[in-house]
Amino acid sequence: MQINKILKLTFIFLSLVIFGNSSCKDKVVVPTKEENNTSTSFDLNDIDILPSYYIGPNVELTLKGKGFQKEDIITFAPRDQQSPAIDLQIKTILSDGILLNSSNEFKNGIYRILVKRGNSQRQIGQTSISAVFNPNIPNKEGMTIKGSVHANGKGLADVVVSDGNEVTKTDENGIYYLASNKSTGYVFVSIPGNYEIVNNNGNLPVFYHFLNATNQQVEIKDFELKPINNENHVVFSIADLHLANRTDDLNQFQNGFVKDINLQIESLQSQGKKVYGLTLGDLTWDGYWYSNNFMMPQYVKEIAKVNAPIFNVIGNHDNDPYVANDWLSENPFRNALGPTYYSFNLGKIHYIILDDTEYLNKGATSGIIGDREYNGKITDQQMNWLAKDLETISSNTPIIVATHIQIHNAPSEKGTLPSFRISDGDKLMNLFNRFNEVHILTGHTHVNYRVPRDNKIMEHNTAAVCATWWWTGNKGYANNHIAPDGSPGGYGIWDMNGDQIKWSYKSIGYEPTYQFRAYDLNKVHITADTYTPNATDQYRKLVPKYAYTFATENKNNEVLLNIWGYDPDWTISVTENNVSLQVERVSSRDPLHLISYGMKRLNVNAEPTFAAANTSHMFKVKASSATSTLEIKVTDRFGKVYNETMTRPKAFSYSMR
Repeated sequence: MQINKILKLTFIFLSLVIFGNSSCKDKVVVPTKEENNTSTSFDLNDIDILPSYYIGPNVELTLKGKGFQKEDIITFAPRDQQSPAIDLQIKTILSDGILLNSSNEFKNGIYRILVKRGNSQRQIGQTSISAVFNPNIPNKEGMTIKGSVHANGKGLADVVVSDGNEVTKTDENGIYYLASNKSTGYVFVSIPGNYEIVNNNGNLPVFYHFLNATNQQVEIKDFELKPINNENHVVFSIADLHLANRTDDLNQFQNGFVKDINLQIESLQSQGKKVYGLTLGDLTWDGYWYSNNFMMPQYVKEIAKVNAPIFNVIGNHDNDPYVANDWLSENPFRNALGPTYYSFNLGKIHYIILDDTEYLNKGATSGIIGDREYNGKITDQQMNWLAKDLETISSNTPIIVATHIQIHNAPSEKGTLPSFRISDGDKLMNLFNRFNEVHILTGHTHVNYRVPRDNKIMEHNTAAVCATWWWTGNKGYANNHIAPDGSPGGYGIWDMNGDQIKWSYKSIGYEPTYQFRAYDLNKVHITADTYTPNATDQYRKLVPKYAYTFATENKNNEVLLNIWGYDPDWTISVTENNVSLQVERVSSRDPLHLISYGMKRLNVNAEPTFAAANTSHMFKVKASSATSTLEIKVTDRFGKVYNETMTRPKAFSYSMR
């Protein structure tokens, strides 16, 4: 595959840059500015420094070369100069080199190696030092990556490790081997249930290691875990943040979303639950990466304000807009957050992260943003990896799949199974046929809907944290936070207890029981005079186009319900004077969204950029009069009941519930 060839050449080049001159016989690395005063007044011959050394408890280091003397001091100086140099005495002089006792002061990194003799010193090379659990794992033919998965000083058996192509498990001693061509440039552990990763970077689990040697060299990569009971846990599904330092987004993010979710985290943790976050892509906005200087490192800084570990999914807007290559455009994401597809386990639930964006970006080159177009598909490489990952779990293991672009299009009011949005949706679904419970979490659309394929597989498309790209809460707009389907901006709450799964949608700034909005359509009439008083005639004339059916006055005593968490196992009951009214599922735009975004754009003489969603989680009833009180009862699939006593007439306003 062409990408693999490019990556192999890239890794060889990087290896030469990092380890250049380190394994050449009797060759001294060119000194840096700080090293110019070193002396080379004594002879050493046949020096052969390996590009990398792995150290552990009571491990000896071997350096090849001749001419060493017993009183020589071997100094390992960190290349980044952030840590003090480490001086080691020679333990034994061999016929072709020396033995050194290791030191627990070593930190993983690149070191210059110098020999000090009296008042003179000489640099003899540089190498990479890595502290590992077991540096004495024997090599195996064809295996280019090996290592240990361990916790509390013991190796862990049957833990899945992968390089994104091959999948293996650790043996009874916690040791794994991979016959890797290193084309992805990394290796990762599928964290087992009831463990967490130790080397946590803020709130981002670092479950992966980048590879730094050529594909012929054997590397040791370890994973240290810590035991923790997370069978009773909650995962927040967080879709479409679109952080770009525009439309007052950072203020809304910090004072809206972050405050809201941290209150939920604190409450859940006080109940003894482990809490995690799972983003669903479009963490940033590629079109503003360079103009607003807001890229993946800036996202990392912002998401660190959430008080829980966060696993991440890549979205189409998280690719480098200067790159017209799907794999290479993802490198900024990988550098900040790790692999774009991987798996992990929490308690008894298996989680799978996929990248279903093929980023095309025609016309892009260094300094020039391309068209940022993309396909919705999963690469063959991912599909092959996914099949191998699924072979490691049993059919009765509940699965959560997270990816960005929706697998299915939105359902209609008829409730029939919609078509696939991604080109290889049928192939993906076939991989899950043998499993008893699979939930697919997606974003991308900024709206809420659910697609049950059968009683085993269900997609949950989740409305955006940014709602309508942070517009309605922007200064001078509606002072609310509403998505294109009328859902309040929010996130999913997935409550896992053992293998039992429950879910709900949480609106930012509202209590968890806020699950629907009721409109008195007698009061909903969107006109230019009322909602676009500052617009020019050119834009006032566009009001009927963007107000849809609500541009016409409706005095039919109808009530419209928007139930954003709806799926076919929900029930809706509306009574008027103890008489049940017929509830009809319909497709409709949400009138509050229309005035909060579309009309506000027209009012400043700009057409709406983002279309209002014609959504099917809408329901309509007809009352007998304009002033009767309606009792509305909505029951979700888990038996939770949400009520509203709707006193009519009910006002229509930007702040309505």
